[in-house]
Amino acid sequence: MEVYKLIVSSSYNVMASKHEFEKQVLVELEDNVNGLHDLIIYNDDFNTFDHVTKTLIKVCKHTHEQAEQCTYLIHFKGKCAVKHGDMEFLKPMKDSICEAGIDAKVL
Repeated sequence: MEVYKLIVSSSYNVMASKHEFEKQVLVELEDNVNGLHDLIIYNDDFNTFDHVTKTLIKVCKHTHEQAEQCTYLIHFKGKCAVKHGDMEFLKPMKDSICEAGIDAKVL
């Protein structure tokens, strides 16, 4: 018998359909099994759009357009997954982003 750890965050849209929710949970469970994580950046009232955009370009190697889109998502949604991968790949990026004064976590 397989046991899965299910974590439901309050960030899920209450209006999301049951199918969308189940699909997201399955993706998270599959990633957990494979050891994959997301690098999440959170919104704050201190960092400018320009600073966050430039940091994403420098640290995550995003294109300018990709970095801008992530910055808008961070601002309007409160957070954004900017990279996906294993912990070894994401931790140095998270550390660099945090050193730039931006709140980031690997989940």
